[in-house]
Amino acid sequence: MALLPCFLLLLLLLLRAASATSPPSRLAPYDLLYADGVRAYFARDWGRAAELLQRSLHSYAGLRAARRSCRASCRREAAFLGDPPAAGPWEAALFERVLQRADCLQHCLGGRLGAAPSAHRASLAVRRDFEQREPYNYLQVAFFQLKKLDQAVSAAHTFFVANPQHLQMREDMEKYRRMSGVKADNFRDLEAAPHWEAYEAGVQHYNADEYLQAVDRLEESLREALSALEECRALCEGPLEEEEEEEEEEMQPGLYEAIAAHYIQVLKCRQQCVLDIATKPGRISATEDFIPSHLDLLQFAYDQVGNQALAAECAASYLLFYPTDEPVLEKMKQYQRELREDTTVTARENIHHYVQRSLMEKKLIYYAVEHLGGTFNDPDLWTPDELIPESLKQKYREDQEKQKQETLDVEEREKRGPLPFEGITVTMDSRQMNGTHRVVFDRVLTESECKDLLRLTKAAAGTGDGYRARRSPHTPHERFEGLTVLKATQLAQNGDVDWRDAKLLLQASEKSRKIIESYFTPGKKLHFSFTHLVCRTAVEEEQEGRMDLSHPVHADNCLLDPEGKECWKEPPAYVYRDYSGILYLNDDFQGGGLFFTEMDAVTVTAKVRPKCGRLVAFSSGKENPHGVRAVSRGRRCAIALWYTHSQEHAEQERVKAEELMEQRATEQNQPEGEEYQGADHSSRSSSEPLAPDGRAGPVSRRHKPGSDRRQHPKQTRARDEF
Repeated sequence: MALLPCFLLLLLLLLRAASATSPPSRLAPYDLLYADGVRAYFARDWGRAAELLQRSLHSYAGLRAARRSCRASCRREAAFLGDPPAAGPWEAALFERVLQRADCLQHCLGGRLGAAPSAHRASLAVRRDFEQREPYNYLQVAFFQLKKLDQAVSAAHTFFVANPQHLQMREDMEKYRRMSGVKADNFRDLEAAPHWEAYEAGVQHYNADEYLQAVDRLEESLREALSALEECRALCEGPLEEEEEEEEEEMQPGLYEAIAAHYIQVLKCRQQCVLDIATKPGRISATEDFIPSHLDLLQFAYDQVGNQALAAECAASYLLFYPTDEPVLEKMKQYQRELREDTTVTARENIHHYVQRSLMEKKLIYYAVEHLGGTFNDPDLWTPDELIPESLKQKYREDQEKQKQETLDVEEREKRGPLPFEGITVTMDSRQMNGTHRVVFDRVLTESECKDLLRLTKAAAGTGDGYRARRSPHTPHERFEGLTVLKATQLAQNGDVDWRDAKLLLQASEKSRKIIESYFTPGKKLHFSFTHLVCRTAVEEEQEGRMDLSHPVHADNCLLDPEGKECWKEPPAYVYRDYSGILYLNDDFQGGGLFFTEMDAVTVTAKVRPKCGRLVAFSSGKENPHGVRAVSRGRRCAIALWYTHSQEHAEQERVKAEELMEQRATEQNQPEGEEYQGADHSSRSSSEPLAPDGRAGPVSRRHKPGSDRRQHPKQTRARDEF
C-alpha cells in the first residue's frame, strides 16, 4: 500500500514537468492575419474579414506588449551595472552583459510569442497601416455588413480620430450619426491614449479655475504620459533600419561602426518618443514642451488650492528644464518663504531621472553627429545651448541664414513677380498650398467686372451650352449651366446678350492666360485648350442628407486611380493639357470650395475659398488631384480655363469667337486702340472633344456603409469641368 503514494507523487512530478516544457500558446504574426483579413474583405466574406482583422489588431497589441515587457524585465535581469573586474578587460565584461541581455530577450520573447521573434517582423507598409489605424477602416465596413452597428461605429470613430481629413470616413461618420439605434457612447476611440484624455480634461478644469479637479487629472496625465514614454522607448530597440542597401562589400561597416550606427539610431528613436506621446492622434504637430507644461500647470494649480509644498516640488521640477525661468524662480522664492525653514524643496525623482537620461542621450547623439556624420532634429526646446558642439552651432546658424535668404529670395521674386498686370497679388504659393505648381492670385477682376460676367451667366441658364441648366453630370443635387466663348459671342451677335459682356469674357480669360503663362512658363507660349463659363446651383429640395461632392476628385490630363495611386495619361483624358485655372466670380453661396488632395484622393493638402476676382492656377497632371465641395445653397459661378503648350490642340472655338469680335469692331468703326486684342490667331486646330459623361461618383478604397457595389481592380475616371 506504501507504493501508491509514491506512484501518485511520481505522476504529479511528471505532470508538472510536462506542463513546464509544453510550448506556450502561439501568437500568430499580425501581418499575415491582416493580409488574410483584407483578402476576405474583398471577397465580401464579412464574418471572416471581421474575425481576422480583429485578431490582427489583437496580435499587434500582443506583440508590442511582449516587447515592452521583455525589454523591461531583461533590463533588470541583465543590467549594465557595476564596474568591470580590475583584472579583466572592459570589452569582455561589456559584451558578456550584452550577450546575457540578448539571451534574456530571446528566451522571453520566444516564451511570450510562441515562435522566433523574427517571425513577427512586418514590412514598413504594414507597420504604417497599423500606425494609421487602417485595419479599423476595413473593420467598420465588415461590421456594418454584419449589422453590428455599435461595433461598426466604434471602429469608424477609432479610424476617424487618427485620420480626420479622410473624406470618405467623414461622410460615413455623418451617416452613422443620423442612423436610428446609434448611441452616443458608440463613438468611442478603441485606441485612445489614457494620457491624452486626462490631459485635455485637466486643461479644461484648469481653464475653468477648477483647480482641485485639474490637479487630479493633470497628475494622472503626467503618470500616463511618462508610462507611454517608457513603452515607446522600449519599442525603439528593434533591428537596424537601413536607409538604402549597400551593394559593394567594402562599404559594409565594421564591428564598432555598425554598433555605433545602430545604437545612435536607437537613441534618436528614444528622443523622438517625446514627440510621439505629445502628438494627439489625427494631428501633425506635437504639443510643445508637453512634459514641462504639466509641471508648470501643476505648480500653479497646487498654489491655488493652498498646497505650497507640492507647488514648490513642481516648480523645482520645472526648473530642471528651464533653470533660468524668471517667473518660476520668483515663485520658488515665494514658496520657500511660505514653507517652514526646515523644509527642503527638491525636484521629483522621476523627473530628475528623465532629464538626466535625456541629456546623456543628447550628448552622445551630438558627439556622433559631429564626428561620425548624420543629422539630429532635437525634439526639445529646453536642450541647453552648451550641450550642442560649437561646430554644429555654426552649421545650424549657416543653415538658418541660408534658409532665410532663400525665403527672402522667393518672397522678393513673388513680390515683383513677372506678372504683366499691376495690382494683382499672390495670395498663396505652392509652399503655402503644400504642393507643387499651385498658386492663388487675387484682384484679377474688379467687383463691377464680376457683376457684368454674372449678368452673362443668366444667358447660360436658358440659351447657353454645356448642360443648359440640367442636373449636373457629377451630382443630382445641383444644376449645371455652361457657356463657351463662341456661344457667348453668337448670343451677342443675335442681340441676346450685351456685346460688352461677351467681350469681357474673352478679355478676362486672356488676362488669366497671360498671368498664368508669366508665372509658370515665362517665355514659353500657353494656348487655350478650352474656356467655359460655368455655374453650379444647389437644388434646394435635394440638399437634406447630402453626402457627395459637387465635383469628385480628379486630375485634368490623366485618369486618376486612387487605389493604385496612379494617374494614367491616356484617352479619354485630355493628355495634352498642361495648366488649369479657375477665375471665380462670386462668393454669395454655401460650400463650393476647391480642395487639393494626395494621389489617394482623400488626404486634403490645400483648400481655396472662391471669391470675386480670385484666380487659382495649377499644373494639370497627377501632382494636383482636386475636387469641389458640394454647393449646398445658392449659385457658384466661375470661368474654367485649360491651357496647353501644344499649338495643334489650341481651342478652335476661341479663334472663331475672336473673329466675330473683330468683325463687330470693324462694323462699328471702333478706334484701333479699343479693339479687342485676342490671342494668337495662328492657334487653329480641331475643336475640343466632348468630355465623357462622368456620372460615376468618386472611386473609394472602401465601400460606404450600405453600398452593394462590386469591386473593380482598377476603376479610373476622367473629368472635364471644375
